[in-house]
Amino acid sequence: MPSTSSNESPRWFKSSHSGGNATECVEAAHLGEGTAIRDSKATEGGSLLFQPHSWASFVSALQDGHLL
Repeated sequence: MPSTSSNESPRWFKSSHSGGNATECVEAAHLGEGTAIRDSKATEGGSLLFQPHSWASFVSALQDGHLL
């Protein structure tokens, strides 16, 4: 699991767009070195870490409707 900038555990959250379906969600945690993403159904399965500029580009593309 990616480390945090301190000794605290990452604070994972689900997107507000996940809706009520708890079986198909990803969780994210903003860390000092970037944003980590994991499967909410398999939290022990590890996570992916995205650098800040990569995550910002991804979110921007979603907001602009380029990845629908």
